Amino acid sequence: MARIVHCVVLKRPAESLDRPPHPGALGQRILENVSQEGWKLWLQRLALIINENSLSTADPAGLAIIEQHMLGFLFGEGEQGQLPAGYRPAGSKK
Repeated sequence: MARIVHCVVLKRPAESLDRPPHPGALGQRILENVSQEGWKLWLQRLALIINENSLSTADPAGLAIIEQHMLGFLFGEGEQGQLPAGYRPAGSKK
């Protein structure tokens, strides 16, 4: 039987992740508070953040920026997590 969490991203109950998606205490916090659907939304935003900011996941500084955005997107902490300044979806008019 699937475990249900009150997802902080979706603001409603939803099916939980199967395991922590990130190491340490933050991974456990995500497991307990973010649903599978909420995590998928984060992964979509993550790709956008990496591309728009030319970040590398091999660079510790890049990982620190990504984690700040993760905390902002998932938990509303800090000033990160929003769409990058000036972002326009593909195909949108300028």
